[in-house]
Amino acid sequence: MAKIDEQDIILRLKNPSTRRRAFEVMVNAYSRRLYWHIHHILQNHDDTDDVLQNTFLKAWNAIEHFKGESALYTWLYRIAQNEAITYIKQRRNIDSLDDEDFILTPTSFIADDHFDGDQAQETLMQAISTLPPKQRQVFCMKYFEEQKYEDISNLVGTSIGALKASYHIAVEKITKFIKQKE
Repeated sequence: MAKIDEQDIILRLKNPSTRRRAFEVMVNAYSRRLYWHIHHILQNHDDTDDVLQNTFLKAWNAIEHFKGESALYTWLYRIAQNEAITYIKQRRNIDSLDDEDFILTPTSFIADDHFDGDQAQETLMQAISTLPPKQRQVFCMKYFEEQKYEDISNLVGTSIGALKASYHIAVEKITKFIKQKE
């Protein structure tokens, strides 16, 4: 992904004559990262595509109200996060995604036609799917997206210490799950 000048993109997004082209640049710059973030939550390609499309639709409709108090990607990330959570709540008809209230079924990722991993990847994804949402989010951002704790903290609004603890606990749970599968 080529580095983009976010301030320039924001200015062009707010100008009606350059908005459409700037939006295309924004989508091209961030769709892959957002896709994988959403996919780590939903673990299904078709659902991820739907939520990604909703994310960009919400961004398009709200761009004039973007205050620039955070980075453009951070703003999009939060929209994507909220859209994924809303999607899950609607599909599962639940009210809360607190740690023990919501766990994906371990086979939900494997049933995805777009998953072509080997047995080790399959086992890892099964283990990840058993994590509570907050731990799964932190683990995926750190492990797959290779984000720094400071960046994750800015995105999710959680202290670095709490993130490190969540990641450590997630790794322990994943390790235990994998050892049980051996």
